[in-house]
Amino acid sequence: MREIVLDTETTGFDPLTGDRVVEIGAVELLNHLPTGRVFHAYVNPERAMPAEAFAIHGLGTEFLADKPVFAAIVDEFLAFVGDAKLVIHNARFDMKFLNAELGWVGRTRLAETRAVDTLDLAKRRFPGAPSTLDALCRRFGIDNSSREKHGALLDSELLAEVYLELIGGRQPDLSLTMTATADAAISLDWVAPARPRPLPPRLTEAEAAAHADLVADLGPAALWARD
Repeated sequence: MREIVLDTETTGFDPLTGDRVVEIGAVELLNHLPTGRVFHAYVNPERAMPAEAFAIHGLGTEFLADKPVFAAIVDEFLAFVGDAKLVIHNARFDMKFLNAELGWVGRTRLAETRAVDTLDLAKRRFPGAPSTLDALCRRFGIDNSSREKHGALLDSELLAEVYLELIGGRQPDLSLTMTATADAAISLDWVAPARPRPLPPRLTEAEAAAHADLVADLGPAALWARD
């Protein structure tokens, strides 16, 4: 099963009022394990960066001025994503922006049903608890010390670790079931062989004497006095 953990940075909160995507980061998972393949692109939003957004991700107008526009990276992005499930924290936000950008360049929108929202997963698993990416990293002991500002690729890498914890840990598909085939039968009748030499006793003579005194004090009804 192929999944893409994805994050975006933008100029604001609403593409309908002129806000644009400025960074996309994505990490590939195969059977819930990172493959090492990533996608990362800065995007020229063709507009000035508001101070409020700059304070969050640190991507300024001058830095983005020579970066490609979305139309120039859309083919590479869609090829990387393919038909995989999309794992996103607060998926409605990122899907809204990605679909707006896709629509502006005449591409098919991403189906909302493709998105797995880790924010929803976290709220269901830990109702009432903080569910930001930073809070979830702290909960699961994931090192996010390099996250001084939001960054799409770093946040995707952190979210991939958080996602694996939310769905049950690093081996979510681990099964203890066994199957037997015609070529290889599995026997469940195995018995551990006896040790060639008994292990030396760990109880000291003083400890044995102390226990005997305790049992004697408890009287003949003590459990240890029964045959």
